[in-house]
Amino acid sequence: MIKLILKLAVVALLANASWRVGSVYVAHYKFMDSVQQAALFRGNKTDDVLRQRIFELASDFDIPVTDDDVMLTTLEHHTVVDGGYTRIIELAPGFKYPWEFTFHIDTLRGAL
Repeated sequence: MIKLILKLAVVALLANASWRVGSVYVAHYKFMDSVQQAALFRGNKTDDVLRQRIFELASDFDIPVTDDDVMLTTLEHHTVVDGGYTRIIELAPGFKYPWEFTFHIDTLRGAL
């Protein structure tokens, strides 16, 4: 009986950790997709406007980026957004792990 309870506890811990890591990765990929869309369809918006939009998206997806974490480069119709951040994930009760995320978004928009 105790063996079964221990197995169930281990399964519950693994399921909890998987859920927490999976949720963070889903938010990360949604953020990256949204930034790519913002860069692709930026129109005549300046880099400062796009940078502000990136921080709005980060706030929407609870992504902890700062101004130092994002590098935005524009050359004619080519926009590159690079960055990274660390997110603390509680894998188990009382066990937090700093998880590194990076992103590289490279878009080419048509001439307007």
